[in-house]
Amino acid sequence: MRNELRFIDASLFVSLKEKALASPRLRTNFNFHSGNEDNPHRFLNVMARGTYVPPHRHLAPPRFETFLILEGKVGLLLFDEKGRVTRAEVVGGTERMGADIPPGAWHSVVVLTPFVVAFEIKPGPYVEVAKEIPDWARREGDAGVGAYLESLLRHFSPVD
Repeated sequence: MRNELRFIDASLFVSLKEKALASPRLRTNFNFHSGNEDNPHRFLNVMARGTYVPPHRHLAPPRFETFLILEGKVGLLLFDEKGRVTRAEVVGGTERMGADIPPGAWHSVVVLTPFVVAFEIKPGPYVEVAKEIPDWARREGDAGVGAYLESLLRHFSPVD
């Protein structure tokens, strides 16, 4: 267990944005939880425009996913079982600051501003198989990811 006070501030955001830009995935996490077994997991997820978060759900085991947007805006997308977008909502700013996604909901986010800083809370421990990616979605690194990401972005008007 960690016993030090940590602040969430602009200087932390600057260093994490640089790290996100340097990452091939255009995103990075900053964990506040100290280990994989901690519960819940609490972290900053810093994403640059152009990152691809594959549609996924957390069903086995069932897990919620909660996030607050501290800077920037994302497009939150919900999908049906066939991969059709059933809901597309802008999250971030003063009106809608976050979302609590129920277990089993197919979802993804797209970055609508140059950067997004999100504070996320998820049940631990982290288990890769708990993030199910459907057959109808592109996986990171697949051919066609750019075109698929563009199709998801078309659900939103330009933000900045």
